[in-house]
Amino acid sequence: QVRLVESGGGSVQAGGSLTLSCAVSTLDLNAFSMAWFRQTPGQQRTWVACFESMGSTRYTELIQGRFTISFDKAKRTLYLHMLTVKPEDTAMYYCASTWPGMYDRDTCSVDRLDYKFWGPGTQVTVST
Repeated sequence: QVRLVESGGGSVQAGGSLTLSCAVSTLDLNAFSMAWFRQTPGQQRTWVACFESMGSTRYTELIQGRFTISFDKAKRTLYLHMLTVKPEDTAMYYCASTWPGMYDRDTCSVDRLDYKFWGPGTQVTVST
């Protein structure tokens, strides 16, 4: 089992910055894909960015160039650094992980169905 806990959400003005964190409980930090998803009321949860254990990253075009995903193995923490935020970035942000030690692809996954573990989410609200 993997326990994920997000933090760092809050209210920010458009154009500002915010860093989300996701603490990971597992001791096995090899062969995994982790990702950030976001969801607004009444909408499906959508993929934002992902990180694969060998270091590859991918981003949705909606946030390309503004957000950066990173992973600190020593701290067992996944980050989402959000710059130049926009009102349309307002959402509940979720951290997700595949089964640790079992991911065998070269790139991280953008498919919600690949992710077996989810955090409770952290709310980000961007005001004009």
